[in-house]
Amino acid sequence: MALVNEHYLKLAAGYLFPEIGRRVTAYAEANPSEASRIIRCGVGDVTEPIPQVAVDAIKRGAEELSDHRTFKGYPPYTGYDFVRTAIAEGDFRQHGLQVADDEIFVSDGSKGDCGHILEILGEGNVIAVADPVYPVYVDTNVMVGNTGEALEGGGYDGMVTLEGNEENGFVPGPPAKACDVAYLCFPNNPTGAMITHQQLGEWVNWALEHDALILYDAAYAAFIQDDTLPRSIYEIEGADRCAVEFHSFSKNAGFTGVRAGYTVFPKNITARTRSGERVNLHELWSRRWSTRSNGVSWPIQRAIESLYTDEGQAQIATLISHYMRNAGRLRQACLDMGLTVHGGENAPYVWARCPDGMDSWRMFDHILEEIQVVTTPGVGFGSNGEGYIRISAFNSTENVEEVARRMQALVGA
Repeated sequence: MALVNEHYLKLAAGYLFPEIGRRVTAYAEANPSEASRIIRCGVGDVTEPIPQVAVDAIKRGAEELSDHRTFKGYPPYTGYDFVRTAIAEGDFRQHGLQVADDEIFVSDGSKGDCGHILEILGEGNVIAVADPVYPVYVDTNVMVGNTGEALEGGGYDGMVTLEGNEENGFVPGPPAKACDVAYLCFPNNPTGAMITHQQLGEWVNWALEHDALILYDAAYAAFIQDDTLPRSIYEIEGADRCAVEFHSFSKNAGFTGVRAGYTVFPKNITARTRSGERVNLHELWSRRWSTRSNGVSWPIQRAIESLYTDEGQAQIATLISHYMRNAGRLRQACLDMGLTVHGGENAPYVWARCPDGMDSWRMFDHILEEIQVVTTPGVGFGSNGEGYIRISAFNSTENVEEVARRMQALVGA
């Protein structure tokens, strides 16, 4: 008889976004006359077409596969050299950060990599996550057995929670408790908060002092508008000895339906065995990929390469500007409603406090029922998210203007 991985049975509830989908479907079925009015500002999926340079590159890549002279079979599991060079040069070396080509690992997206990395880390690591948090960090650690049972009120036994709140601007500092691995995400999903160089430096110093590993999710780095803020943890001295950085093309290039991202894994990061032996994690990560993946397809790697051309960078900049204009409009609409607002300035998410002590799911239902707008309840990101909603700026200009109009009408109702 096959045995189940019982760690899955510890998961507290269904994944947040399917539950949102269930509620929206139930509302639409119960109110068919309103179904066509529903505007989705919940799940952070993009709405605008991918850059034309990427479209052209995918077509060329497909044509190359049709010709014996240019046909490609299995790709290198870590990515073609020309793609790794384009990423390392364009995202790091041009900005004075010394990331080597072979420290870039091309993948189908950062969401998967955030969980895949647990395959090379041992059992018994104490994990620290922020609250509010992107749920994937928590759930993947539950699935591999890095936590105990779910706790009443949120969280899991054995997992260190880093409190994010209005007092610290939703940027928690390093934990007082000992832990081995810490997840950071900036610009932050869900709160839109952004860390400073000084704050990030405190995290790197903590990791070096405590021999800990930082898993830094920079999926939204392209949305940072303030040039004084860090776009990579490797802007901090010593980070190449303690931090792995995840990147995605899903949001900046609209690749949610294409699937592509990469991880930066410095060659001088090590971890210990139980007997105290030092092991190079870059080598283990490479070994993991050689066994578990046949890499990203040729047409998609051609598309990634195209994003680093001058034309590609210009088209990405246009997408970023579009979504950040949306974020600013939604942020202002929330302010006009009298809500306390975070985010929307260096990230495509607006994080708004619910009025009059209303809880997150009540606010979600209220906005859906009154103005047919889908948001994300903050409590789905952790107990500290209770009393907030997240509004996504990934939408068309027309939809965002309509959402803002409806929100203003809701105030006057």
